[in-house]
Amino acid sequence: MSLDDIAGIAHLPDGTPNGTVMLTHGAGGSREAVLLKKICEEWARRGWLAVRYNLPYRRRRPKGPPSGSAATDQAGVVEAIELAATLATGPVIAGGHSYGGRMTSMAVADGTARVDALTLFSYPLHPPGKPERLRTEHLPRIGAPTVFTHGTSDPFGSIEELRAAAALIPASTEVVEITGARHDLGSKTLDVPVLAVDAALRLLS
Repeated sequence: MSLDDIAGIAHLPDGTPNGTVMLTHGAGGSREAVLLKKICEEWARRGWLAVRYNLPYRRRRPKGPPSGSAATDQAGVVEAIELAATLATGPVIAGGHSYGGRMTSMAVADGTARVDALTLFSYPLHPPGKPERLRTEHLPRIGAPTVFTHGTSDPFGSIEELRAAAALIPASTEVVEITGARHDLGSKTLDVPVLAVDAALRLLS
């Protein structure tokens, strides 16, 4: 398996990598998402090999994930994480934005993918305006340290809801609040990639 098989783009560090980071996109995005590029650039600057890749649904079609694609997309996450172990030695960190992060967390919870840490951006706790439809049933099965980077104005879940969800995970967790940011995590005052990488490295130490 190669980066081409997962439609992956690598950001290379100077020298031997400390480990590997595999990140994927949200339901309406792709590996070209600005947020993913900036986060991968920050990981590479810190000495890690960082890869942004497309989920299987995105490799097949230009639109969002069709109904029933979750199993296939989770299998794509497993492939990416298995590939990570062949790209460099050291820890493997995986995650993604919104849907991509959720798919990654579900693969890890099911035990089909093994990582040293999860990094989840704008985790979609529930559809906007439907807080009763929580997507947290798998969280108690996650055994990896997990970072949630989340905007305080995200309609897919409030910070309070997110903290309650993070508490379901038996491993170490950290919530990185991005003040005023919505689901895209845009911020004029905070460096989101730096804060997220700092948090992940704290959990690994």
